[in-house]
Amino acid sequence: MSAAPEITVGVDLGGTNVRAGAVTAEGQLLEWAETLIEARRGPQAGVERIASLVEKVSAGRKLLAVGIGATGPIDRQRGAIQNPYTLPTWEDVDIVQPLRQAFGVPVALENDADAAALGEWWQGAGRGVQRLLAVTVGTGIGTAFIYRGHIYRGVDGWHGEGGHIRLDPNGPPCYCGGRGCWESLAAGPAIARDLQAAVRQKPSSRMLELAGGEVSRVDAAVMAQAARQGDPLALEWTARLGAIYGMGLVNLILLLLPDAIVLGGGVMRSFDLFEEPIRAAAASVQPVVPAERVTIQPAQLGQQAGVLGAARAALDLLQETA
Repeated sequence: MSAAPEITVGVDLGGTNVRAGAVTAEGQLLEWAETLIEARRGPQAGVERIASLVEKVSAGRKLLAVGIGATGPIDRQRGAIQNPYTLPTWEDVDIVQPLRQAFGVPVALENDADAAALGEWWQGAGRGVQRLLAVTVGTGIGTAFIYRGHIYRGVDGWHGEGGHIRLDPNGPPCYCGGRGCWESLAAGPAIARDLQAAVRQKPSSRMLELAGGEVSRVDAAVMAQAARQGDPLALEWTARLGAIYGMGLVNLILLLLPDAIVLGGGVMRSFDLFEEPIRAAAASVQPVVPAERVTIQPAQLGQQAGVLGAARAALDLLQETA
């Protein structure tokens, strides 16, 4: 009888869903499960739901450690989530200790953007890259930098928030207290807000038809579908958003000069619609830095990136504590 395979479990905790996977030391995903997190039911119910997923995917296998990539802000030092913004009621929630007690193994906590970046570096589009910048565009805009296989950390181990780079001082207000943040201009909810306003002004747009006549259903996915069908308003907005993504990326290229940038998240499934203005923006800084040497490409792992990255973080924690 063969011995049970040794695994770590990676958990990807977002504002809507939580996913977990059993992963080998070589990066093979053996088991996968996901469910709604239903954050408004409170953190205790959420932690119990996460524990249930970990138990499900690890059944019959030797669990070595658990890694969690959570929508931030998080406090890695204390193992706490401090995010009532996208996880309502989750403020100063200790998530590490309950899982450590439940399973008797080390538990790593990372920002979800860091986990996704680590996953893409380990098994995806950034495999083997020495300096990897990962940008995830979904409900928010998350950024992470992997240097020689390790997550770059700021003061006291905190995660930098590139999504809150201020691009327009006269732009829309953001929950962070600023105005015109990258996230408040071009993350999923911002896109839906601005598209719905645009469609109200121009109801002849194909976007409204694709949304079943309901303005409230117009979002980034509807925009992408309409743009591929040649809708002028949708094409106008993909060009506008591509320029905004390009502006944010240029700031990061100038600062970090990575070898490669991978773009992930739900919005970037339509990377091809934004690609031209993004590359034009990168080329505009060529006289200052060798931007043409920075590879820009879509992420490869999709929803698996955060799970694989969290599992890798758990492996790294095991090595640090060995």
